[in-house]
Amino acid sequence: MTGRYAEPFGSHGLVRLDADAALVRAAMDAAPDGIVLVQHDGAILYANAAMAAISGYALAELLGTSVHRLLPRSHRMRHAEQMADYFDGPSRRPMGMGRDLWLERKDGSLIPVDVALGHTEQGGGAAVAFVRDITELRRLEARMHYQATHDTLTGLVNRWQFGQRLEQAIAESARQGEPFALLLLDLDDFKAINDGYGHAAGDQVLVEVARRLKGALRASDTLARLGGDEFTVLLQPLAGPEEAEQRAAELLQVLCQPCRMHGFELNFGASLGLALCPADARDAATLLRYADMAMYQAKERGRANFAFYTDYMGRRMAEKILLHDRLKLALSYGGLALHYQPQVCVATGRVQAVEALLRWSDPELGDVSPERFIPVAEATGLILALGAWVLDAACRQTAQWARAGLALRVAVNLSAQQLRQTDLVDQLRGSLAVHGTPPGLLELEVTESETMADPEQARQVLCNLQALGVGVALDDFGTGYSSLVHLKQLPVSRIKIDREFIRPLLHSEADATMVRAIIGLARTLGLHVVAEGVEAVEQLRFLEQHGCEAYQGWLYSKAVPAAQVLALLRSAGTQEDSVPAALTE
Repeated sequence: MTGRYAEPFGSHGLVRLDADAALVRAAMDAAPDGIVLVQHDGAILYANAAMAAISGYALAELLGTSVHRLLPRSHRMRHAEQMADYFDGPSRRPMGMGRDLWLERKDGSLIPVDVALGHTEQGGGAAVAFVRDITELRRLEARMHYQATHDTLTGLVNRWQFGQRLEQAIAESARQGEPFALLLLDLDDFKAINDGYGHAAGDQVLVEVARRLKGALRASDTLARLGGDEFTVLLQPLAGPEEAEQRAAELLQVLCQPCRMHGFELNFGASLGLALCPADARDAATLLRYADMAMYQAKERGRANFAFYTDYMGRRMAEKILLHDRLKLALSYGGLALHYQPQVCVATGRVQAVEALLRWSDPELGDVSPERFIPVAEATGLILALGAWVLDAACRQTAQWARAGLALRVAVNLSAQQLRQTDLVDQLRGSLAVHGTPPGLLELEVTESETMADPEQARQVLCNLQALGVGVALDDFGTGYSSLVHLKQLPVSRIKIDREFIRPLLHSEADATMVRAIIGLARTLGLHVVAEGVEAVEQLRFLEQHGCEAYQGWLYSKAVPAAQVLALLRSAGTQEDSVPAALTE
């Protein structure tokens, strides 16, 4: 060979290239991978253009020199042994068999390579190495790994990678006996920022939160974004609970500083829950669950608070799960019942309506009060199924009384979630039709605060319900923030004075004044009024004196099963004639 190519097998002169040598050389130089032929002693017999480009050496610098110069210095001795073993038993090795191969370039830099090996017996035997620069592949892998383990918006560790770090922290804690703290952080009212300023502003807030948190943490701590506005932190190492408390307070202080962007100022805080390992739990799932419980406890205390997990939270969550599971069973297999509390005419003492109140008796738990199970139903979404059951049961009982000749109005409470239910009107229409319930005997009660959450939506739903022929009452009146304008727009025919005004009215002039004002307002607007929670004769006399039409409360009766309602109707002979004979037989 002449020029920049050497004779393929050097001075051994075993086989000269034939007339197609130029074509073969062109093909070798066109190959995208480096090709190098190496003798037993490591001397390079041949290299192509790609090998020169990969290594940074000129072809003349490669030919005749040792292949070891292409290896990192720390690998050269080991490679000499491996090469001797290879020539003792040569074999083929495809690409992809070695993932930690490095080539040292002429400038001393290292690049990752993949190497395939072959062997030829020509010239006494030579190894043929095909060398591929995988720098871009490694960069792509690194980018893919980063994207798989980091949040794209903030650059923080993501949920999956945090899970790996948490498992590592637990293992280290068990091995070294050192505690650490898991912090779960949720921004307060972040939805209001998204709704009020747009999602772009919300994203900027999240980036700012990440920046502030990173600035307040140590290099040994781990910060991650789990998704949405939820972040988590591993404080490791940790001296003890006192340090965790101090660090939590510092993080909240950092986050509660106002943030200026695009000419306006945003204020945001956070609620933070802490769980300790190993004091609270020794596994990842339980630690995360405990930190979540603590975070919601902090939210209940108001903005910018933190709370440690306690056994009480665990017991409360266990009860919540138990109540949820048993309540689902009750919906499917029984255990629920409606009791009815009379609404009594102040002037005549006659029962003019009843309010249906849900009761639950469980085989394991016994009688469970609504104060225990209603919040669980609301938190878990069971309230819609529960509300549907109550509406249907009330329609059934109202129709049964009506068919027997007792036209008794039945009031049923609607929850806030039911009021937002898109199929509520159709659901009620179906129950009325199935049971043949006279719509005029059914009254739906909604609280003032529920209607004020979205006055226009509430007005539309209530108008649609009223169109079915049912009545609408405004419950707990006086505790919300409705204006006279909104009250006039709602299709209500009755308002109920909340028991919180009735209970102290004999000892509080302010409450007495409020009750008189509500009665006067109802009269002015042409609305009927019912007072709740009447327990004393003096309260009843006050209501009678100021023109309240009806009342309900323990002074007359607690809520009773449907069968006992008839006894109440006949009580003291005040309305015995109103009870149909069919119901007394």
